Amino acid sequence: MGLLHFLKGKVVFIGIGNPLRGDDGFGPLLVQKLQGQVSAVCLDAGNAPETYVGKIIKEKPDTIVLLDVVHLGLAPGEYAVLQKEDILKTGFTTHDLSPNMLIQYLESQTAAAIYLLGVQPQTTEFGAEMSESVAKALDNLVVKIKEALDA
Repeated sequence: MGLLHFLKGKVVFIGIGNPLRGDDGFGPLLVQKLQGQVSAVCLDAGNAPETYVGKIIKEKPDTIVLLDVVHLGLAPGEYAVLQKEDILKTGFTTHDLSPNMLIQYLESQTAAAIYLLGVQPQTTEFGAEMSESVAKALDNLVVKIKEALDA
């Protein structure tokens, strides 16, 4: 069973992050690269995923995948798929809004399975470029997601 075996039914990807903060641009850049390349809804929610909940709910998704940098205690560029229980245990993301609040609200409004595809950042400093390790992970994930959705 592959890393992305959970991509079932109608999938909504939500890219979270700020491209002006180095690796924090991972989520938005990944959805931009997937847009039009996969049979899924791809939303760039930037730093305000809460403003997209209405749009997400209207899609009636089966699977919701939040894409973000997360402090996982791994090497930069390594990534993991987290479920709700795992998200509660992580140091969480670089953003103000707790992903737990977002997930709880989406769970109350949809029947979707919700995951967080998190990548370990190297830098989230304002004005920094995306690190090579996160850029490689991003390119790798584009290929893996396309393969998983084509299967």
